[in-house]
Amino acid sequence: MGIDYTKQPNPPGQPDVPGQPAGGAPSGGVSLSKVTLTKSAPSVSLTKHGGNTGLLAVNLNWNARPPAKGFFRKNTQLDLDLGCLYEFTDGTKGVVQALGNAFRARPRTGSQDLIWLDGDDRSGSVSTGENLFVNLEGLPDIRRILVFALIYEGAANWAEAQGVTTITPRGAAPIEIRLDDPQDGARICAIAMLTNENGALTVHREVNYLNGAQRKLDEAYGWGMNWTAGRK
Repeated sequence: MGIDYTKQPNPPGQPDVPGQPAGGAPSGGVSLSKVTLTKSAPSVSLTKHGGNTGLLAVNLNWNARPPAKGFFRKNTQLDLDLGCLYEFTDGTKGVVQALGNAFRARPRTGSQDLIWLDGDDRSGSVSTGENLFVNLEGLPDIRRILVFALIYEGAANWAEAQGVTTITPRGAAPIEIRLDDPQDGARICAIAMLTNENGALTVHREVNYLNGAQRKLDEAYGWGMNWTAGRK
């Protein structure tokens, strides 16, 4: 993409991730019971859910070291990358991901980042996985965000990865999306689409496995960007 962002845990001037209890309800009386998106119930409105302001956290966790199978087989390591395609209302489009050090994104005339990645866990040793943040104070500037996971290293076996994505709005229940119904050989998975329609933000479960990489994802969802090879 020709964008060279430096790796940084939290860009200057951005809010910290809000702490939330594992259960119960915050002072406003909003239930924090987990919501799981499935094929039969794939969408949730963050406006009705009570989480369309503040900082939205997107976490990807997976089994980085699935057990070896059969005799004389070594344990394989799976390196998954969390990222997203984004489109802002000013027409700006791009990708946030570890490849190419594209860790942050803002509108063309924006004064602060609206989307950022906290880093790249290449070893699988970080228990919290990888995290993507969206500043919903800038919701009027956001048209859509497609969250994806890419198997960067290791066999393209999503069943062994057992990936789980948790989207945590500020002051509202976490939203869980399990990367189930896997397709062997596919290296990229569209996880969820966040769409802003007249100020109402909706999260829609995709869990769409594609044979290819970011370019194939772009084509499937009509992003219309030009792609070049990148590396970490």
